[in-house]
Amino acid sequence: FYALNAETGSQVWSQGFDEKIKSSASWYSPGPGQPTAILVGSYDFKLYSLNADTGRTNWVYETGNYINGSPAIANGKTVFGGCDTIVHVLNLKDGTKAREIEAGAPIIGSAALADGKAYVGHYENEFLCIDLADGKVLWRYRDRAFPYATSPAITPDRVLFGGRDKRLHCVQRADGKGVWTFPTRGKVESSPVVADGKVFFGSDDGRLYAVSLADGSELWKYEIGQPIQSPPAIVENRLLIGSDDGSVYCFGP
Repeated sequence: FYALNAETGSQVWSQGFDEKIKSSASWYSPGPGQPTAILVGSYDFKLYSLNADTGRTNWVYETGNYINGSPAIANGKTVFGGCDTIVHVLNLKDGTKAREIEAGAPIIGSAALADGKAYVGHYENEFLCIDLADGKVLWRYRDRAFPYATSPAITPDRVLFGGRDKRLHCVQRADGKGVWTFPTRGKVESSPVVADGKVFFGSDDGRLYAVSLADGSELWKYEIGQPIQSPPAIVENRLLIGSDDGSVYCFGP
């Protein structure tokens, strides 16, 4: 795992793990006067908390299988799923277990957190809403027999996520009932991003899509020609996204 100087690209530090890293990193502040900490998971079954200044380990938590998704952070806790079928809830202060919630299947995407609830999909074709306080699954969304691998996007009343059924799904946040789906011609493993009443995401069919949040109608698409599994990033009225063709694309307003 690497830390680079953002201005020059030079390496500040690196930390070796026992296996490959597919998890993206999340950062948090341990407390006043303490250096920023970085959370990242690995295929060695462990979640690491690292000192952002030095790369030294603050604590390590071991799970039962691979960690693919990025750890989510809220209210002094981190929440992440693993291929051990568990949604793990840890105390950020020391990495101790706060709760384990059985999801029923391996989790390869990241969870999103809002109002004490975690939203996450798994490999056995279900998307879940979990109450973190009592560890109960509040609702399950199941459509066709395909896994959900993307990280969800959350709005005040909706949850959006892609599936290997080649569709983007939009459901009600309150009860998980379907609102609309948008079909593509390839797996949707590019996590959606919502901005200005629009939903942006890529597909393995080689296209970047913009659809209406309200009804899922297509607003525009851009043909890249190679699978897009990277999620978009939106900043300063620009959209950036990477593709399997080895390029990063930037789109204007």
